[in-house]
Amino acid sequence: MRTIFHLDLDAFFVSVERILDPSLKGKPVIVGGDPKYGRGVVAACSYEARVYGLHSAMPIRTAYKLCPHGIYIHGSHGEYSRFSKAVKNILQQYAPVVQQASIDEFYMDFTGCRNVYGSLFTFASFLQKEIWERLSLPSSIGIGSNKTIAKIGSDCMKPNGITYILPGMEKEFLAPMPVEAIPGVGKVTLKDFHSKGIYRIGDITKLPQDYFAAAYGKYGIDLYRKAYGEGSEYLIVDNYEQKSISHERTFADVTSKQFLKEKLFKLTGKVCQELRDMDWLASNVHIKLRYSDFNTLTRSRMIKPTDDDKTVFEAAWDMLMKAHTRRVAVRLIGIGVSKFSKFPEQQELFEWEEVKRRRMLRAVTKIRDKFGYEALMFGIVEHDKRSMTMVNPFRVKT
Repeated sequence: MRTIFHLDLDAFFVSVERILDPSLKGKPVIVGGDPKYGRGVVAACSYEARVYGLHSAMPIRTAYKLCPHGIYIHGSHGEYSRFSKAVKNILQQYAPVVQQASIDEFYMDFTGCRNVYGSLFTFASFLQKEIWERLSLPSSIGIGSNKTIAKIGSDCMKPNGITYILPGMEKEFLAPMPVEAIPGVGKVTLKDFHSKGIYRIGDITKLPQDYFAAAYGKYGIDLYRKAYGEGSEYLIVDNYEQKSISHERTFADVTSKQFLKEKLFKLTGKVCQELRDMDWLASNVHIKLRYSDFNTLTRSRMIKPTDDDKTVFEAAWDMLMKAHTRRVAVRLIGIGVSKFSKFPEQQELFEWEEVKRRRMLRAVTKIRDKFGYEALMFGIVEHDKRSMTMVNPFRVKT
């Protein structure tokens, strides 16, 4: 019998926004389109907003009518991706196999791990606490014998809930639930089910499988199996190995080198933060420069393996200035790193200054993971007209 966990980050986008701006806590927050223009849909909403009937995928105009006093946010999508990667890194420390289903959903296979972790219900609580203490993100976990039952379980006790469906009890557990609790049942199917008098999952199991096969084909057979608590027992392992980390920014055509320095500096910080989140060092830096006439140049340089913003920025800025030879406005700049290696656990004995800086960078990473990227920002100082270099002191956002 397999043991599958499904971890769902509760109101993930809203949770990240509250880390970035603590004043949003306890308030109805809606991430999505701008209600002033009436376009877009709700990407996520806080539980305080759901009281007014709001839900994901609702038109933003409808949401505004139901909750006009809510706080509507466009969203910090780069931060969502960064926090999602940080969660996956934590899970991979404990789970033999992890499958990321979406930006805020993860499957884990703990089959055979009871002797290692003891009570799996207690261990699920430990995982929740670990993610909360390290990242301030709430989550819910479902535990079952397959992916379908685990996913349904994680929805049962939101937020901050844990649901363990005992093997052999899947059908009884599902029977009283509404049919829309089955993954894959949309509005059209739900309406059709209701027209046939099917309201609960238990209503499905009272009918023969042939009925659903004739009415819905393979989709009907799949729904019938899910109603009995059956589902895929094996996780899909993504063997894709990330080759690079990069960020770029497009803006109105500019000619100011000072502006380009500041933008490159900020992009470098985000790239190196991701490096440290992954516990990687990079030995290749590459930049992209696009002029207003869309002529695009790229340059790369090998460096000593590092995750230090200062080292990466200096290499990138030097390449950018050597590549920027035309008196034409710049439309886009980008920076990336590649050729990764794992961060060494043991430091060199006599490189004390480097050791101190690495410790400082890791402290910065922990603070940003907990309070958001902009909670702690490095400063830059212009030594002369030719160079701008990062310095150790940093600004703390209060």
